[in-house]
Amino acid sequence: MCGGAPPFGVIMRKNGWMTINTEETAIKKEPLAGGRGIYVSRNSRFGTDAVLLADFAAPKRIDRAVDLGTGGGIIPLLWLCSDAPRQQVIGVEIQSECCELTNRSIAENGDAERFAVIQGDLRRIGDYLPREQYSLVTCNPPYFPAGSGFVNQTEGRTVARSETMCRLEDVCEAARYLLKYGGRLCVCQRPERMTDLICAMRSSQIEPKRARLVQQRVNSVPWLVLVEGRRGGNPGLKWLPTLLVEAADGGYTEEMKSVYGRYGEAEKWQDS
Repeated sequence: MCGGAPPFGVIMRKNGWMTINTEETAIKKEPLAGGRGIYVSRNSRFGTDAVLLADFAAPKRIDRAVDLGTGGGIIPLLWLCSDAPRQQVIGVEIQSECCELTNRSIAENGDAERFAVIQGDLRRIGDYLPREQYSLVTCNPPYFPAGSGFVNQTEGRTVARSETMCRLEDVCEAARYLLKYGGRLCVCQRPERMTDLICAMRSSQIEPKRARLVQQRVNSVPWLVLVEGRRGGNPGLKWLPTLLVEAADGGYTEEMKSVYGRYGEAEKWQDS
């Protein structure tokens, strides 16, 4: 082949990305622990926030878990690097590209018995899953309210980052439907939307019980908050010590090394 575009369906490699010329869609496989991996694309990526949420939720072996807006499946796939939970995890995702990538990761990792993805709208969660049968729900929701001025050049990234297709209230209502009494909802969000998140949780009878701020370094302002609520829980919010990402020397703190060390080759991952 000399010059011009490659033939239909040919995969070209550039800077580690596999570009399929039919749709100019780039996909690549990121390493996880134990030789496992996750497929990502320019529209379906993950960042430090997803890794921290997976760790914060800390599923138990007996948990039945659902990850709402699972994207490429990063949170369940990180959990499957360990032996918890033992029950099959369900991911719910509205975007077809993300579901295709997740299914590809599931197949190559041999995870079909432990992880399944449903393509669907979480606002219609009752169409896909039974009521009050789960003990843990997680969600890394869109951070920006619709109409807030956030724009992205791709529709997929806009859906993931802006509340164009689901709001915090929708996430909490879906969690209320899914969770047993006493079940946990774990969410990450921008600190400036903490009030919105607490109000949405309480409106759905989910009481915020545990929270933690995340800072990049000692003198920086927090960029993330991790919150756990319990369905039907009593009032009382416990603040955990702030998590620092960077040490004084610019490398990861010991805690971040520990978090990443449980899941794989963090230095090779690409933040969203």
